[in-house]
Amino acid sequence: MSPLILIVEDEEPLAEMLSYNLDRAGFRTVLAATGEEALARVDVELPDLAVVDWMLPERSGIEVCRALRSRDDTKKLPIIMLTARGEESDRVLGLEAGADDYVVKPYSPREMIARINALLRRSEVQSAVSRKEYAGVMIDLDAHKVTRDGKMIRLSPTCFKLLATLMERPGYVFSRDRLLGRVWGGDVFVEPRTVDVHIRRLRKSLNIPGAVDLIRTVRGAGYAIDEQQSI
Repeated sequence: MSPLILIVEDEEPLAEMLSYNLDRAGFRTVLAATGEEALARVDVELPDLAVVDWMLPERSGIEVCRALRSRDDTKKLPIIMLTARGEESDRVLGLEAGADDYVVKPYSPREMIARINALLRRSEVQSAVSRKEYAGVMIDLDAHKVTRDGKMIRLSPTCFKLLATLMERPGYVFSRDRLLGRVWGGDVFVEPRTVDVHIRRLRKSLNIPGAVDLIRTVRGAGYAIDEQQSI
């Protein structure tokens, strides 16, 4: 599906012109004329990027940026600040509020599309780093979510850290001591058998009915996430 761009602009001709050019470039667009309307739109459908005008009624673009950055679901949303204010101090203020880029009016649609594409590419790279996938298991480190074959898996914070560590190197056998250091920290005293307890919990949560047991136990060595059956 084409990326969805939220345009927050109270001047209707400018909003319509930008929407028209983005639609022609293959994007989907949704418009909001105020800050409050923009946040309400985000509640309905999460955009892939937002273009936010600085001067808005009810709530300024700066306030909208700060509100988006304070939410878990939009804290990493790419944001372009759109404004007629070109002074360095204003650009700094916009960037400090959470904007990723700053475009001064008047601007060319071609430049805007190029900046949007650049931000979306950067966002895709960052998302790929924060998500890991192996054998149908997907872990999102930023959203703190785990799915297997599309089904949500609920894990305790410790089991989540344990899975994240194992998924760094599928097939690699992590010793109990190494898992203790990575998950619990080297300064915390925890019995090595605690790892076994949490591995059992992780296995129980992760192995949905009909699926292969992905946690491989290697006696005397440790544990790995592996498509082979446990031995």
